[in-house]
Amino acid sequence: MISRIHPYADGNDLPASRDFYVEVFGLEVAMEDPVLCLRSPDNPTAQVIIPPRGAEHPPPRFGIDVGEPAAVDAAHAEAVRRGLRVVYPLTDEPWGVRRFFVEDPGGTVVNVLAHLR
Repeated sequence: MISRIHPYADGNDLPASRDFYVEVFGLEVAMEDPVLCLRSPDNPTAQVIIPPRGAEHPPPRFGIDVGEPAAVDAAHAEAVRRGLRVVYPLTDEPWGVRRFFVEDPGGTVVNVLAHLR
């Protein structure tokens, strides 16, 4: 079950980006470490993620939250079975997500994740 899909914006100037999304669109800051996460106060699944430049290599263009850590494992197994390029290994991150990055057939890097409970 996909619980949200969120885009990644470039993080050249995090304070300016925070001000832009908060002041122009009314988003609220949901997280600032390790990445800036902004969300709609009316629909918290509507989010924009802004990692600092160079924080993630290769940088993903968007993330797919698959809801449960077991679903991350299943997606990873399917990506490997299909011979897709996993560009960031299956990892439990210290900020509470299980994730991996996979390159789609067009070369777009996707962060596949779920929150650890």
